[in-house]
Amino acid sequence: MSMRNTREAMPATVVHLDDIERLPGPDTLTWLPVRATLGIKAFGCNAYVAGTAGEDVVEPHTEEGADHQELYFVARGRAEFTVDGERFDAPAGTYVFIPEPESHRHAVAAEAGTTVLSFGGPPTFEPSEWEGRWLRERGAKTSAPGESPGRSDASD
Repeated sequence: MSMRNTREAMPATVVHLDDIERLPGPDTLTWLPVRATLGIKAFGCNAYVAGTAGEDVVEPHTEEGADHQELYFVARGRAEFTVDGERFDAPAGTYVFIPEPESHRHAVAAEAGTTVLSFGGPPTFEPSEWEGRWLRERGAKTSAPGESPGRSDASD
């Protein structure tokens, strides 16, 4: 019996980023509680928006003790990320992945309206079978965990 049959089905929820409540965070951070708004339980996700250049879009922190990896996506504007002292320019469309919980991270908006989405959780995710197969079939330069790029380590 699948999990789907043992619990009440939840309807899909659709919400625009601009319709999520904006809450003040520490210092200049403005937090949009995406996970709490949608009731997501599988992973953490939030959004941060800057009213003006120079405001935080990721507060200075580590994930030490939580053992979380974090992925940030700059949805609007431009941010300047600092990870363990190294600076990165991140215009809209940029992903910043921080695999090590101990890494110190911080991001500041380089322009008004900069919006950063964050996703995080423990590194326990198991990709679906189709992901590795599609990567192999398409000769991708990237690979599924445990595989060499463009080919499977297991015999087909």
